[in-house]
Amino acid sequence: MLWYYQRMAIGVDIEDINRFVGKSEDFLNRIFTPLELEYCMKYSKPESHLAARFCAKEAVVKALTALNILNVSYNEIEVFHNENQCPQIRILKNLEKNVVFQVSLSHDRSKAIAFVTAEVQ
Repeated sequence: MLWYYQRMAIGVDIEDINRFVGKSEDFLNRIFTPLELEYCMKYSKPESHLAARFCAKEAVVKALTALNILNVSYNEIEVFHNENQCPQIRILKNLEKNVVFQVSLSHDRSKAIAFVTAEVQ
């Protein structure tokens, strides 16, 4: 019998940046990690960066769901920058599978978007 399982998946999300203006501290702490909040809040318009990170988290959840990896919450997904200032994804809980992510973030005046690939190693 041949057993097939998906090894790679993608996720994408786009959001209105205005959705992230004036959000409560409780909301922000429920969705974002302390490292993400520290990064975003140093900008004069943190909502652009918050929206892009939210998109990345939603895209990660979509990709993980396609890989049948469920029950990862937004605050267990962290967007950070590597030594070259490129955005990266890390999962802050142990997964049953080793998953490697690639992420691209972008935003303009009104929209933010993220594209994620997830590959089981």
